[in-house]
Amino acid sequence: MPPFRSTPENRPGDDRSTDLIRWAAFSCFLVPVVLLWYGTSLAGTTGTALGLATVTAVCRVLLRRSERCAARLLDEERAPRAHPRGRHQRTGTGSHRGGRHSGGSSPVG
Repeated sequence: MPPFRSTPENRPGDDRSTDLIRWAAFSCFLVPVVLLWYGTSLAGTTGTALGLATVTAVCRVLLRRSERCAARLLDEERAPRAHPRGRHQRTGTGSHRGGRHSGGSSPVG
């Protein structure tokens, strides 16, 4: 088991998700072999292998998508904001809209 790293490095083939996918692919090979060894039919073993391969492929796609989304969120958090108050929270002239207007002395009602 590799030692714990405090700062993740983005090198291809060196992350935990790649290791996870490799182990899943290995199990997609190993499980059908074991099933054949114990006498399961070839059709059942083939169906199991295809099912495991499908689940592994879908999990890989979802894992990669989640990594991309997490990386995008980290980039957005680290990027400086151009407008710290946002578009609709401006200060200065014209920012106090609505409310009571001091125009004229006519009674309300």
